[in-house]
Amino acid sequence: MAEQPWGQPYPVRPQQQPYGQPWQPAPSAQSSMRASNTDRDRTVDVLKAAYAEGRLSREEYGQRFDAAYKAQTYGQLAQLVADLPAGPMPGPFGAAAAGLPAAYGPMPMPVPLPMPMPARRVNGMAIASLALGVLSLPTLGAAGLGAVATGHIAKAQIRARGDEGTGLATIGLVLGWLSLGGWVLLFLLAGFGALD
Repeated sequence: MAEQPWGQPYPVRPQQQPYGQPWQPAPSAQSSMRASNTDRDRTVDVLKAAYAEGRLSREEYGQRFDAAYKAQTYGQLAQLVADLPAGPMPGPFGAAAAGLPAAYGPMPMPVPLPMPMPARRVNGMAIASLALGVLSLPTLGAAGLGAVATGHIAKAQIRARGDEGTGLATIGLVLGWLSLGGWVLLFLLAGFGALD
């Protein structure tokens, strides 16, 4: 080892990787952890995708495939796929992953779905109008006046509040008016019959 003019040895430079060697991930605490069969299968899936995309030759794929099933630690598996894309990189939602082309950059935020509108309630007077209109048939029209009154009230409330039940109120009104019309016709016929 050569010495500097003042007697100290030259500092040793760290050996640089030869040109053409793929980048190797920095060793971490996880790289010495033992890998499971699932981890090996996941690595082989990345290798299969790279081979299918033409990133690996047949010989290189075969060598890495065998090495993946012989690997014991995460670090050994990471070295096999260090120079291959492994799919979307983990990162914050919406942030571009480092090392990916701009085409794979930030994903657009999903549009939130509109909140469902609460179901409009059915007007109670419309239900009462329908019930009284139907009851006017077996009671020979006695409930007809109530069907007409509650039907008109229901229509006014539906317009004011925006409730459901327009059809119910209309049916109650029709049945109520028919029963009232029947009574009026009966009284008219009875009155003309009494005059004769």
